[in-house]
Amino acid sequence: MRLLLIRHGQTPSNVKRLLDTAVPGPALTPLGQEQAAALPDALADETIDALYASSLLRTQLTAAPLAARTGLEVRVREGIRELIAGDLEMRGDDEAVETYMATAFAWSAGDTGLRMPGGESGAEALRRYDAVVEEAAATGAGTVAMVSHGAAIRMWAAARAGNIDVRFASARELRNTGVVILSGAPGEGWRVLDWEGRAVAAQDSGSAASGPAGEAVEGAEAP
Repeated sequence: MRLLLIRHGQTPSNVKRLLDTAVPGPALTPLGQEQAAALPDALADETIDALYASSLLRTQLTAAPLAARTGLEVRVREGIRELIAGDLEMRGDDEAVETYMATAFAWSAGDTGLRMPGGESGAEALRRYDAVVEEAAATGAGTVAMVSHGAAIRMWAAARAGNIDVRFASARELRNTGVVILSGAPGEGWRVLDWEGRAVAAQDSGSAASGPAGEAVEGAEAP
């Protein structure tokens, strides 16, 4: 299966650098609406067979233009929502963002028993995300698009893809409406083919870093 993991368009909380992960969450900014409107053309070469979005409003608004272009129903699933910030919710200070992302990438590295302060564990976060991917694979769709969230996409890809690691995912941006393309199947493994337009080698990694949900360590954009 070809899996397109798409980060949602810009929100007011992204602009304010806040860890805003609760349901339903904010809508899109005017720029975010433009980014969502540009997605169908950006993905024009993809033959998308199924389209999913998380339970947060921003992903559904981002998916809407793609649904209109393809005629596909948007399947809303709780499992691909953003990593739940718990006690860090609506904080934007450096300490909170660093704790949030360090916890997320610890999950990717295998410490799935670790719990976000006041929130979910890595095992719980991976289980819910895996379940939606497994559901999509079971439909027999050749290409599936999922509109999800920056930290969740980076964490899951680093945990499940065999050709990238935590250093790669933590050092690379995933901008609003950025796309990570994977190929594989549940139980058989996954490979990242493309990260925001950059082809990914058979084995790739980046410099050690632990950046916020959307950007590399030099940036500061929240989920």
